Amino acid sequence: MEKRRPQGVKAMKQGNMYKRIAAILPAGFLVLVMLPLLLLPLTSVFIFALREGLGNFAASLVTVDVLFAIRFSLIIAFATAVINTILGTYAAYVLSKTRFPGREQLGIILNLPVAIPNVVVGTSLLLLWGPIGLFGKALEPLGMQPMFTPVAVLLAHIFVTFPYMLGTLKPVLDGLETTYEEAAYTMGASRLQAFRHIVFPALKGGLITGALLTFAHSLGEFGATVMVSGNLRLRTQTAPLYIFSQFEAGNIQAANAVATVLAILSFILFSVILYFAAHTGRKGTP
Repeated sequence: MEKRRPQGVKAMKQGNMYKRIAAILPAGFLVLVMLPLLLLPLTSVFIFALREGLGNFAASLVTVDVLFAIRFSLIIAFATAVINTILGTYAAYVLSKTRFPGREQLGIILNLPVAIPNVVVGTSLLLLWGPIGLFGKALEPLGMQPMFTPVAVLLAHIFVTFPYMLGTLKPVLDGLETTYEEAAYTMGASRLQAFRHIVFPALKGGLITGALLTFAHSLGEFGATVMVSGNLRLRTQTAPLYIFSQFEAGNIQAANAVATVLAILSFILFSVILYFAAHTGRKGTP
């Protein structure tokens, strides 16, 4: 018995060692394989942007084209977030709080832009509203052509990012207790009054998160934009389109400088989104 005991202890220690290795392996895979795959591309953007010095980096960001592209992207992203906040709130409320035939199917259709490649979305909008499109042909005699204008860019961004707002708000509404709403109705409150005083306060965190998600995705949108904008300098060229154009022209410094700005903005937005998502999750209802 005394001779077997050390062997048992040794086997136990080996078993514990194997358990520790098994616990470390998944984390090791993330750190050694996945992390470099994600960080190396971003690191290369920063390196190329700054390799000629901060002076050249700053000079690349103050040209007329860059300032227009960044400003235009921010305006489109802000307008998209505002419009989709209104549309997404309405759609989420209808899908969550009302019952009608085809409700589930309508929800699937409204979320389709997530599943469709953005370039396909741009193509479909171009074929619908372009010079040879169904509506484009009808508008042409009136001197109206929405394609290759800021309006076309805004339409594409609204279409592409709408599901992010809907997908953020609907689960919040689905999990919201209906007791308070029903009590308000029995006390004579209208649906609008119940929404304003009961539903809306519970949606605040979701609204902020959804608006930031929409803004972030709009800021980096490329596929649909390149199809409907025409990539017109100082007219419809967003920051992602500017980066693409500069890479095509071989101006790597300018492309990476703007890409660095977008990456920093995206990181800030992502951090704020995580904060509000965690804050909302802890409280249950914000």
